[in-house]
Amino acid sequence: MSSRTLQSKLLICILMIPKTKKFISFTNKIIPSELTEEAKTALSFYPELISVPIEFRFTKKVSSSIMKAQPEFLSLLNKKSERKYIIFISRSFGIKGKELSTANIPTEVMVGWLGHELGHIMDYIDRSSLNLVAFGIGYLFSSSFIKKAEQRADRFAVQHQMKDYILATKNFILNHTELSDEYKNKIKRLYVSPEEIIEFVNEQTTSIS
Repeated sequence: MSSRTLQSKLLICILMIPKTKKFISFTNKIIPSELTEEAKTALSFYPELISVPIEFRFTKKVSSSIMKAQPEFLSLLNKKSERKYIIFISRSFGIKGKELSTANIPTEVMVGWLGHELGHIMDYIDRSSLNLVAFGIGYLFSSSFIKKAEQRADRFAVQHQMKDYILATKNFILNHTELSDEYKNKIKRLYVSPEEIIEFVNEQTTSIS
């Protein structure tokens, strides 16, 4: 049995913990109960993150996005191996003047969204703290930087066999007629398209063969 297979089985065992009323905390992961199953599924694709402290945190709003992954600020003072990460999740999002609960997004779409954010954390874990500060600045001020960062996150997700979930998320956003054109155009401009995801898969298949 390969070490990766063993890690995956270990992670699945760790994640099989019963629900509590408000939060589930296991080892070094904290998950709102509304997202327990989706977060467990997404995490099962990333055995490398078993030892990484991650909190999935609902918040009122995440700037102009629905989710955002970042290091916990104070943990940037720690060694790489001791850093903590937070995935911020908007409690709701607006569609044509209405507020809809993020927790009501279809399961496979939510898994894909969380899987994409875990891809960002994969991109972060080997960076120095100084590099992560520079990364944050680049993300704030450069569209080309954002595109490259989002591309890396999706590549990590595809490499971790999350293609179908990632495609479900992108198709949900782009084909959801009630989402604003402004938001869809932002996604088209800055994020990887479904067609590019298929290209990533093909590249991966070619490299393996």
